[in-house]
Amino acid sequence: MRAAVLVEAGKPLVVCDDVEISEPKAGQVRVKVKHCGICHSDLSIVDGVFPAPMPVVLGHEAAGIVDAVGPDVTSLAPGDHVVLTPVPPCGSCYFCLRGEPGVCVNANAIMTNSFADGTTGLSRGGSVVFRGVGLGAFGEYVLTPASGAVKIAHDVPLDVACVIGCAVQTGVGAVLNTARVEAGATVLVMGLGGIGLSIVQGAVVAGAARIIAADPLPARREVARKLGATDLLDPKEIDVVARTQELTGVGADYAFDAVGRSSLIEDGLRATRPGGTTVCVGAAPIDQNITIAPAALFTITEKKLLGCTLGGCNSLREIPRLIALWQSGRLDLASLVTARRPLGEIDAAMADLRAGKGIRTVLDMAA
Repeated sequence: MRAAVLVEAGKPLVVCDDVEISEPKAGQVRVKVKHCGICHSDLSIVDGVFPAPMPVVLGHEAAGIVDAVGPDVTSLAPGDHVVLTPVPPCGSCYFCLRGEPGVCVNANAIMTNSFADGTTGLSRGGSVVFRGVGLGAFGEYVLTPASGAVKIAHDVPLDVACVIGCAVQTGVGAVLNTARVEAGATVLVMGLGGIGLSIVQGAVVAGAARIIAADPLPARREVARKLGATDLLDPKEIDVVARTQELTGVGADYAFDAVGRSSLIEDGLRATRPGGTTVCVGAAPIDQNITIAPAALFTITEKKLLGCTLGGCNSLREIPRLIALWQSGRLDLASLVTARRPLGEIDAAMADLRAGKGIRTVLDMAA
């Protein structure tokens, strides 16, 4: 199949036609990818910020059509339209049974870039190719556990639905599942890329009374306003923590780092009220640490710090719910997609993301 392969961090991706993909094994399906969004986590691997085994096919925010199913798969059939997810819930591990699907054993694939048995189903010239960030969708086909492909109606456009796979699941899920924001709450969102803007929308769905959105890019702040943010802050011009305290009187009830930066997590801890919650949504570079000082003050103010993977979503439940919210007009997916490119322009799309141009670029695998 045709795919974009990262052979070495810091180098351009290689778009080639000689990547081999296996037939689906028991419990797996193979999906013909139609569209795939480019997430900052993909860029972090390309730039060497996150370590990953090479060579690797990245891409984990995709939608497509089922091509083949493995033995014993009855929930899907060839021709089904699906949204793919990088954390397929197994439904039976310790974590799934406790209602914590974000840390399902299948989430390990995000770090190992392979299936649980160590295989990837991908090769090139007889050598293993890894499936990046739990999926590997910068190619014409992907292999995934059946629970990683969630069936949707044929009339849902795949070029829009694909952003649910990561950005929307992560952002809206961080609000509804991880933080469990209640109606009337005050929310601070730091970073307004695809995930941050999805957090804004999740806060609107939850009924937040005040949504403070901070980002240095004016265009992104304006999209946040359109999507429901009540206050817009430019962190280059204003102290976000001080202004949040001023706007709320006591500090925000909830703060979300949608960038993945330890300094913003610490800002969230300072910007939230006593008893408030800070949620780490963006994936910070592996060498960054969080400092909580003084520890005694953190204790007596009863503040909370939460990690969040894919919005704590059970994708089998969450993707249909998010599509229903979109169909009812309560989520705007189209505003997140600001560019569409063919796979051959993937390096240009990465450059746009690196420069902060637009929000989400969606690759069209057929173009």
